[in-house]
Amino acid sequence: MKENQSSLWSPNEEIKKNSNLGHFCKYLNKKNLLKYSESFKNLWKWSVNNPEIFWSEVWDFTKIKGFKGKKIIKKNKIFYKNIFFPDSKLNYAENLLPKKNEEIALNFLSESGIEKKITWKELYENVCKFSHFLKKINLKEKDRVAAYVPNAIETITSFLATSKNGLIWSSCSPDFGSQGVIDRFLQIKPKVLITSDYYFYNGKKINILEKIPEILKKIKSIRKVIVFPYSGQFENKINLKYINFNSVIKDSKIDSNFKKFNFNHPLYILYSSGTTGVPKCITHGAGNVLIEHNKEFSLHCNVSNNYKIFYYTTTGWMMWNWLIGGLSSGASVYLYDGSPTYPSKDSLIKFCSEKKINLFGVSAKYIDFLKKENLNFKNLNLSELKIIASTGSPLVKESFEYVYKNIKQNVHLTSISGGTDVVGCLVLGNIFSDVYPGEIQGESLGIDVDVFDEKGKKLIQNKKGELVVKKPFPTMPIKFWNDPGDKKFKKAYFSKYKNIWHHGDFIQKTSKDGFIILGRSDATLNPGGVRIGTAEIYRQVENIEFVRESLVVGQDSNDDVKIILFVILNGKKELNSEDIKFIKNEIRKNCSPKHVPHKIIQVNEIPRTKSGKIVELAVRKAIHGEKIENLQALVNPNSLNFFKKLYKDNLINE
Repeated sequence: MKENQSSLWSPNEEIKKNSNLGHFCKYLNKKNLLKYSESFKNLWKWSVNNPEIFWSEVWDFTKIKGFKGKKIIKKNKIFYKNIFFPDSKLNYAENLLPKKNEEIALNFLSESGIEKKITWKELYENVCKFSHFLKKINLKEKDRVAAYVPNAIETITSFLATSKNGLIWSSCSPDFGSQGVIDRFLQIKPKVLITSDYYFYNGKKINILEKIPEILKKIKSIRKVIVFPYSGQFENKINLKYINFNSVIKDSKIDSNFKKFNFNHPLYILYSSGTTGVPKCITHGAGNVLIEHNKEFSLHCNVSNNYKIFYYTTTGWMMWNWLIGGLSSGASVYLYDGSPTYPSKDSLIKFCSEKKINLFGVSAKYIDFLKKENLNFKNLNLSELKIIASTGSPLVKESFEYVYKNIKQNVHLTSISGGTDVVGCLVLGNIFSDVYPGEIQGESLGIDVDVFDEKGKKLIQNKKGELVVKKPFPTMPIKFWNDPGDKKFKKAYFSKYKNIWHHGDFIQKTSKDGFIILGRSDATLNPGGVRIGTAEIYRQVENIEFVRESLVVGQDSNDDVKIILFVILNGKKELNSEDIKFIKNEIRKNCSPKHVPHKIIQVNEIPRTKSGKIVELAVRKAIHGEKIENLQALVNPNSLNFFKKLYKDNLINE
């Protein structure tokens, strides 16, 4: 892939020196740990070569409340059995409630226009009251609290109270059907279910409570159901068997005791996408998450006290967990619940302008959508917007250029990548480096990432290979729930390379020390033995004016692989032979003859997960006639019928 020589954004010397990262470097220099430098690469190398010093200093620099202990890493020859801060004690919720004043801590806006705010003082008191209630109903440490909830203030209040008491949180967004919720929560046997009466999406008011009886019928462990009103007050009487969240807050005492737990005490359970089977229950530790998020927000995103941060997410995507971590820095968190394109296509950007957001995060697909719609936001006041973060899928070169041309010129655009497995980033942005089109700026501090070939050999720059982590890091999951002998865990991360974390991304390191993610490894195409990342093809196809979206898979054929490209076209356009020829020529010209699809097929809909990711694997299985597991993981499972029919009627081989 050709690299671009000119940067889109460069930090000036004043920005570097006054940034949190600049202060951290001076702090290390003052302690004679590292000579002051504005080279991010030098800092990263030092951080991975001195993990015990680095993580200890991050604890101190980001002012984690708790007892650190003298031992930083309890070492073990087995990668995932290395334990960080084995002697430390802390309370996650205490760290996420750094203030008790009248400033706004959380600001909620629904697409329906409902808006709610809560001050730090009120949030602290409500967390302490809900914590008192959870103790009163006799929930013990490590009991599970499940939440089937929209992205609301009450959700965060419940989560912080849960973590305050040493309980384990797990959430699903309300767009999951009952079976999708059951598939996840049944595995962890929660004692409490928290939910809301309804939510809005794309102009529709959707009832959540009508799904609860079916969930309770299947998950017998749930003893209590707590319901909060989406609008602030219930419009109708709720089932008397359910507990009113507002009444709990009104009637409970303030329990201001923040018991300290082990650094690795389980905080929450997240779920793999579930597109290849029952979702895996990925369990993360409280201190592990806290120190990683503190590092990412402070040192990589330059977030500090009184910042306003907003990431468009649902409670079923790990970016929700990441967003909430921003509270630790004293930043105000802004929540938007609903469709990103309702009531208008520019709703999210308008929200940033009105609320004077400093950090705005969104999926790469949303930026691609704005680019396709050719929307321009230069007339909006985005003077306070310092950083735009993008994740979920690779952000292509043209989308980088679109942001600087049509949203804001003087902004730090950071493409970030990691995932549910690490509830954070392995590669992301930083305030010291230039931003180049299509490239992630660099590695995550303290995490020894690299690119390997199939045989486990380190690759040089511009060679494509597997994203790996060579040394232990704090946000490794502490375990998978219900995984005797760590069998699923080892298979997920350590089956490809011996004692090296294999992340499952197909990636390329650039000559500017940046990274380009080319797609998921398990979706990589292999025609004629040449490995091709799906993102390489998406970039070319989705830059074509008449194509709205695409999906590409490999079809097995006579010991080789044929590339099959599916496209959604704009408007009512029908794909014709000239269009096919044009698409193939664009791919051949900008990539190589090996990248050219064997077939191009028009579709009306592409299957995607609840967090908006397209699912190449499910389509690949469909066109091969294989069984597709756990359709509940998809927001539009019926879209797969088209692909199944291609196999059934043998149309894919025509």
